Amino acid sequence: MNSTYKRIKLQLQIIRLLFICAIAVGVLGFYEFRPNQSSAETDAENTTLVSPASEPKLAVGSTDPISGFVVDEKGHFELVRTTCGACHSTALVTQNRATRQGWKDLIVWMQETQKLWDLGENEEPILDYLSTHYAPTQKGRRPNLTGIEWYELGE
Repeated sequence: MNSTYKRIKLQLQIIRLLFICAIAVGVLGFYEFRPNQSSAETDAENTTLVSPASEPKLAVGSTDPISGFVVDEKGHFELVRTTCGACHSTALVTQNRATRQGWKDLIVWMQETQKLWDLGENEEPILDYLSTHYAPTQKGRRPNLTGIEWYELGE
């Protein structure tokens, strides 16, 4: 009985050691070890910069594939994309519709409750853009169904 106990105790110690080694290897596996390179050189090597000149120009009236915003002739969509997208998904903007006053009220609410900063001179162009491209639509109820052959349901 004594030798069985010692053997089990040894096996548990080996399992613990293997577990610790596995954790260490896992943690070290997240880091690439380069002894002759500084971290600044490694970061610079792994960073790809995209200049605004290399970004494709989007046509006015098209939808920006990144944000989903409508591209306008004044370029205000970029201002709205960077301002609104700094805190939340741009889809949160594109799924809503409001009048200029409705968008203004929403901005004030975000400033009072969500810590949105003062937009300063950017507020007017943002409100212009949102009230133009994301204004309420007056569709009413859906159009009547046409071109359908109706039939009587049996009783």
